Amino acid sequence: MRRARFDEVIVRRANLRTPFPPQFSARLAGHTVNAVSRRAKYLLLELSSGDTLVMHLGMSGDFRIEPAESVGEPGKHDHVIFRMSSGKAVVFNDVRRFGFMDLVPPGEAERHPALSVLGPEPLSTDFNAEFLARALKGRKTSLKAALLDQRVVAGLGNIYASEALHIARLSPRRRASSIATASGAPREAARHLVDAIKQVLTEAIERAAPNTANNYRGGRFRVYDREGERCRRRGCPGVIVRKTQAGRSTFYCPVCQK
Repeated sequence: MRRARFDEVIVRRANLRTPFPPQFSARLAGHTVNAVSRRAKYLLLELSSGDTLVMHLGMSGDFRIEPAESVGEPGKHDHVIFRMSSGKAVVFNDVRRFGFMDLVPPGEAERHPALSVLGPEPLSTDFNAEFLARALKGRKTSLKAALLDQRVVAGLGNIYASEALHIARLSPRRRASSIATASGAPREAARHLVDAIKQVLTEAIERAAPNTANNYRGGRFRVYDREGERCRRRGCPGVIVRKTQAGRSTFYCPVCQK
């Protein structure tokens, strides 16, 4: 979409997770996409108008790109159609309607409620053992739940949190504050966990793997969705178990993750 102009924007319902902003289509039409970036799981499109289009796919949303002239009758869950100057149509489909779109005025993106509370990107240098220990100092919640807190680390997600904890040999049920000293300094566990998070995300990027269990099985997960199977760590006799934490499924090995 970069450098393409919005020729027409068709919005087929009043809301997704939240209502579309006023005059959404009119504020986009005629303007060019100057830059495309990402913050956590939010897509950011900087426009020639100075506005920023902020989008989130939710749990089931996706975009498909097709020649504009071939777009026929929209499907039931095709909620937004962007007709671009490139001759392509970008169609947003979202079965569960947990997606999100907003237009942010110039200079306001970093203060947007969805973005201003986010912690550092997990692959950035700002996310390190020292930061993680300070963030979890005194936290009584479980380590797994803490990793899903977007204020701690942005966009890690449920699957890769489980995978990283297995790599780091840390139980998802241990208290979050246990990886920090009383003063907030990092213990060795914090360093192992940060390294594991960066490792599992880097591996996923290199594989260009989708981020959902339905599309990404392929025998690559260490623990996720492997309840009842033997632990894949060499020499470990453990069996993977599943527990529910903060409403999400957690998979781990109770033998090698302490």
